[in-house]
Amino acid sequence: MKKIFALLFAIGVFATTSFAQTKPAAKTPAPVKKEAVKPAEKSKVATTTTAPTKKDGTPDKRYKENKATAKPTGPTKKDGTPDKRYKENKKG
Repeated sequence: MKKIFALLFAIGVFATTSFAQTKPAAKTPAPVKKEAVKPAEKSKVATTTTAPTKKDGTPDKRYKENKATAKPTGPTKKDGTPDKRYKENKKG
């Protein structure tokens, strides 16, 4: 009886591993052509971004210039966050 269960278990293991998904073939990315930036354009790009940003272009919140310090218009809670029970503090 033990041999039958061991045989069925082995068949089950081999059957489930044969249905496993195979990895797709690795695609090599096409080489990206970099456009040459003119010296006049380089200075324009450097002057438009005043605050530090991340690689994806979003502002980096670790720097003081990027932190929003706007105070709520309506009443606040003890911890300083806006109290959402009032219409002035609700968005939309």
